[in-house]
Amino acid sequence: MEIPNKAAEFPNPTYPPTYAGNQVPHGYPQYAPQIFQNAPEQANYAFQGYPAGAPYGPGVPPVQNQPSGTSGAAWMPAPPPTLNCSPGLEYLSQIDQILVHQQIELLEVLTGFETNNKYEIKNSLGQRVYFAAEENDCCTRNCCGPSRSFTIRIIDNMGQEVITLQRPLRCSACCCPCCLQELEVQAPPGTPVGYIKQNWHPCLPKFTIQNEAKIDVFKIIGPCVVCSCCEDINFEVKSMDESSVVGRISKQWSGFVREAFTDADNFGIQFPLDLDVKMKAVMIGACFLIDFMFFEQTGNKNQRAGVWQ
Repeated sequence: MEIPNKAAEFPNPTYPPTYAGNQVPHGYPQYAPQIFQNAPEQANYAFQGYPAGAPYGPGVPPVQNQPSGTSGAAWMPAPPPTLNCSPGLEYLSQIDQILVHQQIELLEVLTGFETNNKYEIKNSLGQRVYFAAEENDCCTRNCCGPSRSFTIRIIDNMGQEVITLQRPLRCSACCCPCCLQELEVQAPPGTPVGYIKQNWHPCLPKFTIQNEAKIDVFKIIGPCVVCSCCEDINFEVKSMDESSVVGRISKQWSGFVREAFTDADNFGIQFPLDLDVKMKAVMIGACFLIDFMFFEQTGNKNQRAGVWQ
C-alpha cells in the first residue's frame, strides 16, 4: 500500500507565532496500516554500537546502518550535515512521520517491578532513526510511578546523544493547577530548544509547545477520556488560535495481550516535512510526556494512567 504523502496536506506556512495554515479537514489520512497498526512486538535489543557507560551498557565500536535481521531494524542512512542544524537533528529534516515503539521488558511483565523505559524511534519505512532510554533510579520509578521525574537520552546510530529530555516531578491531577506537568527538550544536551507545558483544563488534556525563548508556538489537545479499545487515541497539534491542525501524536492500538499485560506502547507522530527540526524534536518530547502521563502503568498494576483525572 502506498504511504500517503503527509507533506502535501500541510501548507507552506510561516510557523507561529504567525502560523496561518489552512484547516486540515477532520479525518485526514491516517498512517499506513501496514506500518502503524498492530506493529509486531519488538525484541529487547541491546544498545549495539553505543559507548560504554549508563544507561547504554557494554560498549562496542559504533555501527552505521546496521542491517536488519533478528538483532533489530536497519538504521536510517545518515544524511549530510545541515547548516544551522544541531548535530543529529538532520535526520528529522527528511521525514514527516515518526514511529515510537517502546520495548517490552520481561522482568517488568513477570514481576511487576518497574524498569527504565526504552524506545526505538523509526521513520515510516521502519528504519531506526534514534534509540531512547530513560535514566532513573529504582526508588523513583517504583515509588512515584507515572508521575516520576526522569531524564531520557536519545542517541543516534553513532551512539552520540543528540537529544535530552528532562521532566521534573509534578502533580498530575487537574485539581492541583499550581503544579502541572512540564518537560524541557535539549538538542544538543545542555542547550534547550523547546518546552512542553501542561495547561489546566477541567476535562481535556491540553499542552503548549514553546520554543527556546519560551514563546508559545503550538497547542496540543487530547480527548476527554484518554482510553479506548481497538482504536487509536489522537492528540491534535494545532496553531495557537486552534484554527489549523499542524500535526498529530497518536497512541496506536497494540492488541489485547500487549495492552492488558504490558505498558509498552506504540506511538505515531505526524508533522509537516518543512517544520523546523527543533520543533520536531520538541514534538518527540511531547510524545514521551503523553506516554508517561496517560499510558504508563501505575505502581499498583490495577489500572493504567489512561484517564484524564
